[in-house]
Amino acid sequence: MFQASKSAQRTRDGALRDLERTFRRMGLSRLDLWQMHDVRTMEELDAMEKPGGALHAFLEAKASGLTAHIGVTGHHDPRVLTEAVARWPLDAVLLPVNPVEVLLGGFLDETASVAAHKGMAVIDMKVLGAGQHLAPDAGIGAETLIRFALSQPVTLVVVGCHSAHHVRTLASCARSFQPMDPKEQSAVLEVFRPYAKRLAFYRGPLGRS
Repeated sequence: MFQASKSAQRTRDGALRDLERTFRRMGLSRLDLWQMHDVRTMEELDAMEKPGGALHAFLEAKASGLTAHIGVTGHHDPRVLTEAVARWPLDAVLLPVNPVEVLLGGFLDETASVAAHKGMAVIDMKVLGAGQHLAPDAGIGAETLIRFALSQPVTLVVVGCHSAHHVRTLASCARSFQPMDPKEQSAVLEVFRPYAKRLAFYRGPLGRS
């Protein structure tokens, strides 16, 4: 079992307190992956780098063996997340991957590319977004979106589960997975193209441009 957690604290001491709470709640003494959560602005990024900033807690935790790997997450502004990936000595990045993101650009073509160049793991989130409710008549359901995400140059796809049916759907997608060819991907993108900016509800105003 791979154990991961996050902290949204921006100071060293605050992040270390989060880590202690995580260990108590999960009954652990070590994580496989600890992530700096939801970095949204350059001001946050700069503050986390300074003495007393959260980045130092993560580096200390890895150096002392409290976590095997460290990472960063974000879905607000791809420019900020790309900068974090480029500047920080990280092992993983968690970012949104879905048809909307391919159309808008930023996270997949920039952030993920920099991460891959550095040998980092690229972990998907927001795989389903709101898409399964958008165009069921066009065949765009959960299975299609999961297959689309798995066809991108990523390390791991994380899809939230709210029921036993969702778990069975994910298991079935994994067992039967065949990568989408470029023509299939293009057809999916065309369905989403008119709605892309509206469906990227998790991005900030700057991140949608």
